[in-house]
Amino acid sequence: METVANFIHGACVTGNSSRVQAIFNPATGMQIRQVAMSSAQQTEQAIAAAQQAFSAWARQTPLKRARVMFRFKSLLEEHMDSLAKLISEEHGKVYSDAVGELTRGLEVVEFACGIAHLQKGEHSANVGTGVDSYSLMQPLGVCAGITPFNFPAMVPMWMFPVALATGNTFVLKPSEKDPSLALRLAQLLKEAGLPDGVFNVVQGDKEAVDVLLTDPRVQAVSFVGSTPIAEYIYQTACAHGKRCQALGGAKNHCILMPDADMEMAANAIMGAAYGAAGERCMALSVVVAVGDNTADELCARLEQQIAKLRVGPGLTSGPENEMGPLISAAHRAKVLGYIDSGESQGAKLRVDGRGLKLAGYEDGYFVGPTLFDNVTPEMTIYKEEIFGPVLCVVRVADYRSAIELINQHEYGNGSAIFTRDGGTARRFGEDVQAGMVGVNVPIPVPMAFHSFGGWKRSIFGPLNVHGSDGVRFYTRMKTITARWPESSQQQSAAFSMPTLS
Repeated sequence: METVANFIHGACVTGNSSRVQAIFNPATGMQIRQVAMSSAQQTEQAIAAAQQAFSAWARQTPLKRARVMFRFKSLLEEHMDSLAKLISEEHGKVYSDAVGELTRGLEVVEFACGIAHLQKGEHSANVGTGVDSYSLMQPLGVCAGITPFNFPAMVPMWMFPVALATGNTFVLKPSEKDPSLALRLAQLLKEAGLPDGVFNVVQGDKEAVDVLLTDPRVQAVSFVGSTPIAEYIYQTACAHGKRCQALGGAKNHCILMPDADMEMAANAIMGAAYGAAGERCMALSVVVAVGDNTADELCARLEQQIAKLRVGPGLTSGPENEMGPLISAAHRAKVLGYIDSGESQGAKLRVDGRGLKLAGYEDGYFVGPTLFDNVTPEMTIYKEEIFGPVLCVVRVADYRSAIELINQHEYGNGSAIFTRDGGTARRFGEDVQAGMVGVNVPIPVPMAFHSFGGWKRSIFGPLNVHGSDGVRFYTRMKTITARWPESSQQQSAAFSMPTLS
């Protein structure tokens, strides 16, 4: 059985871990390889390698660091097909979705290629007589990333390209459910010319995570995952003096106004709700339909489209499927439990995905697309993040009721509105309490040169990922005030507050 290893100081290291965890193909339910779970000592070795490499890497010019990113970008493009197939094999998402994930990660690499400009400080001449002031944006040191199973390529690439380009070294702890992609990224970075030790991968679970959160050599921690774990990551990292950004859960709503282009909205909602089997932090999980006629028309359209949705393995020799399996048997059972609860609590189950069986893939972790109508805020399927192909429709009388409903939810990751009215859309952008907002765009994920992050209990920490916030997160600003007086201009001692006039 192939064992997925760590990557420390430029080499794959299996180590002597006695703990291993099986890696499954979600479409078949069959084990395809295993991953060695790192001990605390092995995690410390990765941190030590990053610490040793930091000084020399930080002294490299921004242009040299950018050129490594350019070469890495080229290698990602060259190996796009094999990387996408590896994602589909271990995660289960369909091939085109895996390519899309890689492309969104690649965009952050492209953003990091401009680090020579992005890391420029500010300069002010003559802030006082003969005094100049300027700032430096300097790297922090060893940084760590703890990433989820649903985007084994994109989420790590939200983090480490900016961290590396700004002069930091990095230790990545990917999900143990689909860890192979992280190892391939490390190998491609080495091929791109990244010095040994600058980027390291530690496979494992909480034992490895806790070392990253508490080791004094780690200066900053980035995390994406569920809210309870995000809170733990943030609190533990901060308690040990680290800079931390921790992105948590979501319950993304969209408002469907009566004047919306219903065909366009239904198509958009289908993809946003059921793409990647709903295993996206930006998945659309609640439609707030304004008016009963609006909800009736939407549900009728969705029922027709769901009946035609192709569900199956992510990799096929024939026509590509549109939705793959969930990540694991345990997660499948959890999603099925949510569907049970919605039915028992009185929601109208218009499409039931529980009975889906695929010939030849009977042991796969599939749940069919599921549609609930007449969902109320008291129901568990409304309150909690399901992370599966389950869409809830809530009916309200007017726009004001819709916006109040959204703003009362504990999560504020993303939200959208479908309308033809510019005034309503503009008001929604100002009213909604969410970090990412779409107008006739169901999944409003910002481009790499903007920053990604939510509000409320969807994020912990003041800075979002990638974009300008990412550059600020991975750098520490130093402001220098300098005077070069001539010998004839010596000043006597001054004891009042200097004003530099």
